Amino acid sequence: MSNSVKEVMSEILIEMAESLESNRYYDDIKIGLTIDGSEHGSTVMEEALHIIQNRANFKIVLIGTHVDWVTDYEHYVTECEADNHKKMEELLSEGVIQGCVTLHYTFPIGVSTVGRVVVPSTGKEMYLATTTGTTSSNRIEAMVKNSINGIIAAKTCGIQQPTVGILNIDGANSVERVLKELKENGYDLTFAKSQRADGTITMRGNDLLMGTPDVMVCDSLTGNLLMKLFSAYQTGGNYEAVGYGYGPGIGDSEIQNVCIISRASGAPVIANALQYAYELAKGNLKKISKNEYAEAKKAKLSELCNGLNQKQKNSSPEESVPVPEKEIVTKEISGIDVLDLDDALLVLWKEKIYAESGMGCTGPIILVNEKNIDQAKQLLEKDYL
Repeated sequence: MSNSVKEVMSEILIEMAESLESNRYYDDIKIGLTIDGSEHGSTVMEEALHIIQNRANFKIVLIGTHVDWVTDYEHYVTECEADNHKKMEELLSEGVIQGCVTLHYTFPIGVSTVGRVVVPSTGKEMYLATTTGTTSSNRIEAMVKNSINGIIAAKTCGIQQPTVGILNIDGANSVERVLKELKENGYDLTFAKSQRADGTITMRGNDLLMGTPDVMVCDSLTGNLLMKLFSAYQTGGNYEAVGYGYGPGIGDSEIQNVCIISRASGAPVIANALQYAYELAKGNLKKISKNEYAEAKKAKLSELCNGLNQKQKNSSPEESVPVPEKEIVTKEISGIDVLDLDDALLVLWKEKIYAESGMGCTGPIILVNEKNIDQAKQLLEKDYL
């Protein structure tokens, strides 16, 4: 018998023994959890594992610095918090884990996260699309794609025909027009109706509390604020106790199942975020995301978004500045308004500094190479910081 066959049989026998010992069956799915960085200390991670261990039918893999309480879990020990995401990405790419829950992860432009909350009036679950990340620098295009991201998350978690509502904020009417065009062009989209007397697609504050749509569409900054309110309104604000966290990064690109929690997230939210990540892995987030964007493109999503961008250019012509040669960007500059991101990039590009825009935990950010951080801050300080 070859060594490889012996190894496979050994793994199978070990899994069978574990199942018999625990009287439980585990899916062939592993979800990672980075355990460093919480404002509540590492013990909140231990508490979250206690909450979920009796109801989870998936295995949890821990990533982070050494802690004494890790005994029964597979644990990839790192030297510091900064190494956690490198190890997480490595384990995801190698297929060791099929999803991961982590804190403060910077997604590329075009990707944003779909949160999942429990509304106070009925206890119903609702998806907030989106809560972190930048789907597009064009606000209307971002919210249109946020709608698709929300549908993807809901469908992956088992809602076959999720209803969509648009929060009554700036740009809601324009987003509604584009989504209706998508629907007319053949994209399968079901609109919710407000619980208010007019029954419009535009959702009011009442609809937020009642969970009228399955997917509530908004911009990421609004969604981030709503996530914090829904999660911590019972605790005074410093401990997020309700909901499933800020959710997975989704976009029209190859994505990994990375779900975000906050440094203020408490044990119940962390436990629910692990369950959310498992449901996304089991439902095949990548496949549904790819299929959903393909269907949206058939309904002329790209053409409609190009039209939005053309309108933006016509209303505020941009100076043509060549993008410098790409560099690794690891340093963040925060405090820039989302509407000023593109102009701030131009300022740096003019000085031959390569920079990218993104969305951090507290709002929009500019990313630059470490050697350029001081000069970049000086250039942006007067008009943007």
